[in-house]
Parts: sequence; C-alpha cells; structure tokens
Amino acid sequence: MTLIRLTAKRQATLPRKLCEELRVRPGDALVVDARLVRGERVWFLKPADEVEAPWFARLRRYARGKRHDLASVRRSVEKARRGGRI
Repeated sequence: MTLIRLTAKRQATLPRKLCEELRVRPGDALVVDARLVRGERVWFLKPADEVEAPWFARLRRYARGKRHDLASVRRSVEKARRGGRI
C-alpha cells in the first residue's frame, strides 16, 4: 500500500508506478468513481480516454472548424453523396 498526501490546495502526486500502470502522463485527465465492493465504498481511478463517450461526442473532431447551420450540413451531405463517400 502506498500513502499519498494532499497539499493545502488538495493536490496529490501519484507514484510513478501507478502512473505507468494507468498509462497516464502529466496533463492527462483521470476519472474518479466510487463503487460498493462487499459493502465497502471503494474509489477507482481510470484514464479519461477510457471512459465511454456518447456517440455524438466522438464526432467532435470531424466538426471542428466547420459551420453547423442546416444549409451547410445539407451541402456537406450532398457533396459526400456526389463523391461516393455515403
């Protein structure tokens, strides 16, 4: 077992071994989740990229820098149809 202390700002330093096992680096986000295990509350850490995102959130990278008004979306769909992509 490893002891982790909080600073006055509630910050903690994670041991290198834990970071390596979680495959996280400085700046990465972690999800903290509490569950009941055999009647005891247990906290879990998990890299944020492993968290299941809603399907539409996964499309965000394709939408960056593009217009989202209905006319623009329709033009984009029509262009994809003409190009045989859909």
